[in-house]
Amino acid sequence: MLATLPDVIFDPLPASAIDAATTHLHDVLQLAIEYSPANRAVVVSDTGCALACALTEAYRRCLPEATFIDFASVAPEQIQALFATLDAGDLVVLVQSTNFRLDAYRIRVELFKRGLKVIEHPHLARMPGEQSLHYIAALAYDPLYYRGTGMALKERIDRAGSAVVDSGGEQLVFGGPLESAKINIGDYRGMTNVGGQFPIGEVFTEARDLEAVNGRVRIFVFGDTAFSVNQPAKPITLVISKGRVVEAVDSTPEFDQVLANIRADEGEVWLRELGFGMNRAFSKDCTVGDIGTFERMCGIHLSLGAKHGIYAKPGFKRGVVRHHVDVFAVTESVLLDGVAVYRDGAWVV
Repeated sequence: MLATLPDVIFDPLPASAIDAATTHLHDVLQLAIEYSPANRAVVVSDTGCALACALTEAYRRCLPEATFIDFASVAPEQIQALFATLDAGDLVVLVQSTNFRLDAYRIRVELFKRGLKVIEHPHLARMPGEQSLHYIAALAYDPLYYRGTGMALKERIDRAGSAVVDSGGEQLVFGGPLESAKINIGDYRGMTNVGGQFPIGEVFTEARDLEAVNGRVRIFVFGDTAFSVNQPAKPITLVISKGRVVEAVDSTPEFDQVLANIRADEGEVWLRELGFGMNRAFSKDCTVGDIGTFERMCGIHLSLGAKHGIYAKPGFKRGVVRHHVDVFAVTESVLLDGVAVYRDGAWVV
């Protein structure tokens, strides 16, 4: 049975956007993924939105010898059969207006198990028009910035005894050490898996003791129940006590629903992830509609809900906890052990 996508009519992106995507993806392939033409490459894409079409054309220019597959015209078992012919070190690119499904086949996880390199671009249809241009700009790969600043952030996080997020008159205090930070900076040396979801740009951690987090933080965007960026008319102030959200000042009905859903399933609203977003193409004033993409925004994001697959904590059983909702802080400054690592809209390590 062939996959189908709804018929849509859209204006293609300008040639300049495709040119920019080609330049950025060339750098991603060469500098981050370290793809070699000696390996095979397969690009699975669709034509469901202008951004998907533009990225596919950019990949055609970057990978002229690759095998290109239209997801809607090939049966899932044929795609799986093609993947089965690939060898470790080969590359698979997934360009998705929505999110590809091959029955119960979890594409990226299974491809990583085979030792394949993977570049995934999901939910592109959520970012039409000018947002597509923001997305393409976010693909730019500056190895000196991502690897230099990213690794410096990780080093500072790993030895910090405390952290403070100042969101313009409100402070959220992490009153103890943080977990060893994880990086998503396009540097896969020493890692089992090469690639992931693009655009990239993030270093993340959380409090070792979740109850050591207290204070208030102003958020200007949250992920709503449709996994879309929701930007209220004025920032919502979260009041955090012992790692839990106890009040949301200036909340909206949509955010109240997010909190209600978490409480219905988990009883209370924990604050877990402390994300240091690094992608300079996204900011408070330059957003895109897909929350998983906007997560890379240059600044601080947090997660609400007990779910976090990276850091195991007593009492939080994987498979039982359900919610991980990203919220984005108005970020005036970030302090680690009292020393600023972020100010004036940029990381300063």
